[in-house]
Amino acid sequence: MQNKNVELLAPAGNVEAFYGAIHAGADAVYLGGSRFGARAYADNFTEEQLIACIRYAHIFNRKVYLTVNTLVKDYEMGELYGYLKPFYDAGLDGVIVQDTGVFCYIKEHFPDIALHVSTQMTITGSHGAAMLKKMGACRIVPARELSLAEIRKLKEDTGLEIETFIHGAMCYCYSGQCLFSSILGGRSGNRGRCAQPCRLPYSVTAAGGNGGKNRPVGKKTGSDNREIYPLSLKDMCTIEMLPELIEAGIDSFKIEGRMKKPEYAAGVTAIYRKYIDKYNKKAEGRSAFKVSREDLETLSKLYIRSERQNGYYHKHNGKDMITLDSPAYSGSDDKLLNEIREKYLNKTLKHPVSVYGVFQIGEAASVTFYTEEASVTVTGEVVQEASKQPISSENIAKQLGKLGESVFLPENISVELDEGAFYSLKAINELRREAVARLEDMVIEAHGYPVKRTDAVEPGFENQKENSSVYGGLHISVHTEEQLRAVQRWDGAGKISRLYIHGDLLLPKENAGFQTEKNQIEKLQSILGDSAEIIISLPGILRAKDEPYLEKLFDLAQNHKDLFAGFSVGSPEAIGYLSEKEYGGKIYAEPGFYLWNQEAVAYWSTYLQGFCMPYELNGAEQRALLKSGLSCEKIFYGRIPMMVTANCVLKTTGQCKKVSMDQTEAPLLLTDRYRKQFPVEINCRHCYNIIYNSVPLSLHGEWSKWKGQAAMRLDFTMENERETREVLDFFENLYVGNSFAKDDKPPFGEYTTGHEKRGVE
Repeated sequence: MQNKNVELLAPAGNVEAFYGAIHAGADAVYLGGSRFGARAYADNFTEEQLIACIRYAHIFNRKVYLTVNTLVKDYEMGELYGYLKPFYDAGLDGVIVQDTGVFCYIKEHFPDIALHVSTQMTITGSHGAAMLKKMGACRIVPARELSLAEIRKLKEDTGLEIETFIHGAMCYCYSGQCLFSSILGGRSGNRGRCAQPCRLPYSVTAAGGNGGKNRPVGKKTGSDNREIYPLSLKDMCTIEMLPELIEAGIDSFKIEGRMKKPEYAAGVTAIYRKYIDKYNKKAEGRSAFKVSREDLETLSKLYIRSERQNGYYHKHNGKDMITLDSPAYSGSDDKLLNEIREKYLNKTLKHPVSVYGVFQIGEAASVTFYTEEASVTVTGEVVQEASKQPISSENIAKQLGKLGESVFLPENISVELDEGAFYSLKAINELRREAVARLEDMVIEAHGYPVKRTDAVEPGFENQKENSSVYGGLHISVHTEEQLRAVQRWDGAGKISRLYIHGDLLLPKENAGFQTEKNQIEKLQSILGDSAEIIISLPGILRAKDEPYLEKLFDLAQNHKDLFAGFSVGSPEAIGYLSEKEYGGKIYAEPGFYLWNQEAVAYWSTYLQGFCMPYELNGAEQRALLKSGLSCEKIFYGRIPMMVTANCVLKTTGQCKKVSMDQTEAPLLLTDRYRKQFPVEINCRHCYNIIYNSVPLSLHGEWSKWKGQAAMRLDFTMENERETREVLDFFENLYVGNSFAKDDKPPFGEYTTGHEKRGVE
């Protein structure tokens, strides 16, 4: 499976970084334009600059990928065509995409461009990757948390190109599953504006149950009120792992860093280029591969946060991956930066060219420029006999060799000239300029790139869709046994039209079989009524290790179709699995599935019977999605999941109890500098954390605006039985339109309305 032709992919936050990366040996560069990129605060590229960069890259047989890797609102979709068309026409090689609506739009209107799936789409396995391949993806950038074994399996199962990160800063959260910055300050990571709350200090305590006090966790937190940085991952550096990564069959090695200086892009690229080439040239391969101490030190001096670590390739989580004491960069060496600038930034690449000119009296002048790849001949005016001063071969050669601003460097120039001939210098310059321009085009084409595309499909006029959503009643989601009991004992249970039960509650625990749970579900079903649906909620993150879990849940649903109407899914992996199983029940999308526009909803409607409004759209933006025709629900109560993480706060603090895979640890609390406390769910069965907002979302004041348009959904996550009952009672009055007054205080006290009014930029 070894891939010796692995692509080295470098970042560029501005034009200078682009040229530095190319000069340092990048095979491809990824960058952002003025819109739709996940680094909104980078300098990014103007249209003119980007087109020039595409042309320059293609002349030297390199590629350019444009980041279109943000979630896009419905009203913005119409801006995509005009934004992308100039780059597409100029030969852009590929786009890196997060939003499935954007993905489908680009595939339809720009048919000849490579579609790469961004890491922010959170592809965690072969089922999800196969879904994207079916959509038209040629490359997957999987979630950074995948192990090397999982990546190898993904490659073997799908045959897709695989691009993985090998160097740079690491997000603590699974790809696009982070809402921390968005909910706290309105700066969405899904829109390229992350404020990096993961780099801030927190104290860690264990939540006290039943009114008890919170207790300290770890040696540096708690009673002495000291804070650590439990969410700040060390920067990745895999230079010493290159042979192993190459032999795993990875197609593209990606360096993180579009927000960093040009010297970083060039310097890091140069070192990885050196060792990729070194491995490829050594007949004995890995056994002779060794990274010098000097090069390791150079990488450390180029903006490494704390110590180096090699990511998730061989570990799922761990304290040694975290910068507990400080996430600050140690700075960089000015002497080193100057050396990099001089070597890679203050230069341009030159393409060797030979020139042959023919100037014969009475014949049209001709000039031929040729390289190893291509040759072009241009003709000009007829050569005249000199009336006074004839032109010399030396003068012609001098003018033809003035290629200073072009990408070509003359290796030799020869001129065939009749004695006594005259040809103006201006006319020679015109011949040279035309030859250079045409030769550039021919070199680009010789490398297999288009000079000018003309097959973009302009969007036609689309009639505005009517609001056709199906109103679905009162929906409840439970995660724990206490919450399930609260629903069973609730007087208003008969009003529930859909009940989501987390899959972890339904599988056997220790020695208990499903028969016990089956009796409980049957009893619950009789309480809910014949028209109510019971839906199995799948975890938002599913990995290869969860395959047996999925198999058991699928068999459960198939064997008890009288009890379970379907599944809810939060990822392409889940929907891909069910699709491959040809599942005939209902499938509903969770808010983390990220349906932000009608194009996305339209595509997934082939697989879905309904969806939940995403957290980050405001009320007006959500209403645009009501026109999809799918059953639609909206969360009116629940704790917003700010992060879903492979790393574990409990393990980071040295307190991992290695509990049974069928257990879920009691929650921890992260306390920030403003004394806000964020509950952390420790799920040991699936080995992930969910960090929830410090206060619940509650839209009880907005119900009158949505009644009859979307189902009211109440999400229970951390609540005990009493709290669940109180919330159910409070919202029942609101739901049925009884004597609810705006000044009635909700039982949960402080709350947030999330993005209902503000939305995200």
